[in-house]
Amino acid sequence: MKKAIFAAVCALLLSASCLAQPRAPEKVQTVSTATEWQVRYEGGVFGASTKEQGTIKVSDTDQRVTFVRKSDGKEMFSIPYEALMVLYPDSKSEVSTTNKVISHMPLPGAGLAGMMSSSIKYANVQFDDPDIDAKGSASFRFEDQKELLSFLNSLGPRAKMLQRGDAYYRPKQKSVF
Repeated sequence: MKKAIFAAVCALLLSASCLAQPRAPEKVQTVSTATEWQVRYEGGVFGASTKEQGTIKVSDTDQRVTFVRKSDGKEMFSIPYEALMVLYPDSKSEVSTTNKVISHMPLPGAGLAGMMSSSIKYANVQFDDPDIDAKGSASFRFEDQKELLSFLNSLGPRAKMLQRGDAYYRPKQKSVF
């Protein structure tokens, strides 16, 4: 009798743990209406090799992404929408120079300063520019994740790219032959 009750209780507990789990809610694509973001250009475009603070703008009338320098307000470069191949977010952890110096000081607990890091958010833009027949990858540094995703969710749909996770891509054209 005890074995039958024990078996029934085990079967009941096992069946309760096997209940179907609810499906995770799907991400709803939210297209951002913003057209300008304050960023730091980190490099990647031909003819624009210096790191610069500035504004990145998307323009539906010109069908281009434009980077304008903060120092003089002039356009540094632009990339046509149809040249964009992949847009994706990235982040890197970085220990500040101050924390690196403090971590090497001969003080009790100073080594812990080297463990304090901050996360830096980047938008990586891969392009195939037909104007100069060259491929490249530009990188833009954002202050926070919200601004970064706002940029990607604004540019991706405007450039008629497909979404995969937080990234956007342009599928390859299939050849007729």
